[in-house]
Amino acid sequence: MTRTGTGAHLADSVIYGHLWTTPELHGMFDDEGRTRSWLHILAELAAAQAQVGLLPVEAAAAIREHAVVERLDLAAVGAGTRASGHSTLGLIRCLREILPESAREWVYYGATVQDLTDTWFGLVMRQVADIVDAGLARCEAAAVELAVRHRDTLMCGRTHGQPGLPITFGFKAAVWVAELRRHRARLAQVRPRCEVVQLGGALGTMEFWGDPALDLLAAFAANLGLGVPETPWITARDGVVEFVALLAMTAGTLAKIGNEIFELQRPEIGEVGEPIIEGTVGSITMPHKRNPELSEHLDTLARIVRADAGVALEGMVALHERDGRSWKAEWLVLPEASQLTGAALEFAARLLEGLRVDAVRMRANLDAHRGYLVSEPMMRVLAGRIGKHAAHEAVYGAAMAALADGVDLGDRLVADGLLDASEVAAVSDPAAALGAATVFVDRVVGA
Repeated sequence: MTRTGTGAHLADSVIYGHLWTTPELHGMFDDEGRTRSWLHILAELAAAQAQVGLLPVEAAAAIREHAVVERLDLAAVGAGTRASGHSTLGLIRCLREILPESAREWVYYGATVQDLTDTWFGLVMRQVADIVDAGLARCEAAAVELAVRHRDTLMCGRTHGQPGLPITFGFKAAVWVAELRRHRARLAQVRPRCEVVQLGGALGTMEFWGDPALDLLAAFAANLGLGVPETPWITARDGVVEFVALLAMTAGTLAKIGNEIFELQRPEIGEVGEPIIEGTVGSITMPHKRNPELSEHLDTLARIVRADAGVALEGMVALHERDGRSWKAEWLVLPEASQLTGAALEFAARLLEGLRVDAVRMRANLDAHRGYLVSEPMMRVLAGRIGKHAAHEAVYGAAMAALADGVDLGDRLVADGLLDASEVAAVSDPAAALGAATVFVDRVVGA
């Protein structure tokens, strides 16, 4: 049966691909992009081998000239891969066919599949880290702007989905800023451990290349701008795991922000809203709807990246000196997690940059709770006379009774003789119950 069209994976879809990847990331991981990178690695390997005297300089130059994806028939590479049952033999054979005869025996000289593909991972993680850091910086900048603009914008703080104490929206945004910033710090820390070459030969000992082996390793890494690992990492998959886990953490933070916006833009709360994009349709049956497409999709993407991190973690358990069960699964999850996280960063940046904040509705929702959100300051005043725990019991009893009767908490405390009207008035302003909320905003913004 002849296959037509594209999009077996949604990232490849011409219809839905924009939801699951970005053009830049997809171009890294499709057949052409991956093969282009592999050919670049093979050319730099040949150059390094020529540098240390392992192969003729002319052969290395010919390999560099001909190792260009546009010169290859990728369909033929695929056919050769299927016929040989080997991950890269189809590529080797097709590349040898287009090389001058004098260079054919020198291409891929002594290297194994993992020398090629794991070195590709080192390059991939470097490129993806640049993209992720830029995306995080964009989200951070948008969140900083929200924190500054709404430093003093009062709203309900909520725990367990219920109103608790007054906070400001700037405080909420500052928490986002700090978390995004920590991911950037983690990314900087992990990069030297991940952005390294792999060159070990059959078992990682580099036996094939003899005395020049270690010089070859250094030259190969230098040519690619990657680091030299302490040892080959054929079965040591912790670097890939750490990187994918960081992608999962990043996507998780974006999902948390998305879920917060998802909840707060419910019409019955109505405190924020996604940017309105003209022409978007929420429902083909209910014309009035504006669905939370951006914030909702952040949760969707993060679920899959977390699952990818779980698969990557399985690769930690590898057997002997090579185990295809571990690293071949990474061929799927590293590209997928990278693309999904890149898409999530793009959606999150658009969401934060265009977020509509309704400060009037925030204050109205706060005032609608009739003093209950300053129960802690009221309890603190009473605690000065009868102790904290006794005050909690007293204010709790008054609050439950007042809620049942539909009256304000302050009025009930005065009626019960627990506080006088002046004491209630002194702590009833929500702006006076913010604690260090605005200080934390200033601290984060100042950092």
